[in-house]
Amino acid sequence: MSCRYNFSAGPAILPKEVLEQVQSELIDWHGTGMSVIEMSHRGKQYLPILDEAENDLRNIFSIPKNYKVLFLQGGAITQNFMVPMNLLAGRSASYVASGYWSKRTYNDAQPFENIHLAASSESIDFIKAPDASEWKYSTSDAYVHFCMNETIHGVEYFDVPESIKVPLVCDMSSNILSRPMDIDKFGVIYAGAQKNIGPAGLTLLIVRDDLIDFADKKTPTTFNWKIQSDNKSMINTPSTFSIYVAGLVFKWIEKNGGLKMIEKKNIEKADYLYKYIDSSSFYYNNIDKNNRSRMNVPFRIHDDELTMKFVAEAEEQGLYQLKGHRLVGGLRASIYNAMPMEGIEALVEFMEIFEKKYQ
Repeated sequence: MSCRYNFSAGPAILPKEVLEQVQSELIDWHGTGMSVIEMSHRGKQYLPILDEAENDLRNIFSIPKNYKVLFLQGGAITQNFMVPMNLLAGRSASYVASGYWSKRTYNDAQPFENIHLAASSESIDFIKAPDASEWKYSTSDAYVHFCMNETIHGVEYFDVPESIKVPLVCDMSSNILSRPMDIDKFGVIYAGAQKNIGPAGLTLLIVRDDLIDFADKKTPTTFNWKIQSDNKSMINTPSTFSIYVAGLVFKWIEKNGGLKMIEKKNIEKADYLYKYIDSSSFYYNNIDKNNRSRMNVPFRIHDDELTMKFVAEAEEQGLYQLKGHRLVGGLRASIYNAMPMEGIEALVEFMEIFEKKYQ
């Protein structure tokens, strides 16, 4: 196999042409004699990079004018406490647990008062996401929180809940920019960058204007969304390099037909892989077909003892990071936007060979 493909859940694969542009500009950005890594975040060379990244994101994701875009740090998991700090204001909130990450978000919010569980699919081992009609919440809640795509369990929501009468807060870390989204249906969206956006270290937050000024008075300035917004995400030094790379990825998405075309390709890739798994008596995926993630495809071999042999032999063929998460075991292929169809075809080809060898 002449090509190598990285199926890591994150930090994950980036578009090759973006990496090549980073390489060509790394030493001397646009004739300035400086690397982006070296630039002052408040300098005249860097500020246009930040502005352009935000403008391009707003364009490709169709973000309305009444939403702020913040470029934050600390990973998406930092929002586990930043969300309640910035939204609760003495009220209650409800959380939906559809997999490991949303359950952890709910657990991390427990130090705050009046945190409730709206729904959970843990009793069925997170093989499907709780339907929005089953969510139990109060109309007096400050928000309802859910995770749109569970990286570990491979569970994804495809329909944004329509009937929820309080602001929706969504962790979109592992499927953001994988398809068009009606931003108006959300109060807050946040996402770690290291799946579909760019290098680790950057966290995107999109917040509706009417929700930006509820922060508890004890909230530190760097965790306060309004203060960050008033300072253009630069209350301290932001993740300058990650923002620069993210901006290049936004341009790559636009160049490749925008999110409608990205979604079309993601559907083709996921369908190709799931179709092979379903046709096999050797491999299986037990996630409800209505919730099967397009980004993270967990699967197992009926003989678990072959799992590590699969991982080792796959690496010999240039297929990397296929070991399942340590909490659930098995295998997992993360097939984000930058994964080409050729990578999926190479994986399925190897899976066929491995099956014939060990069945």
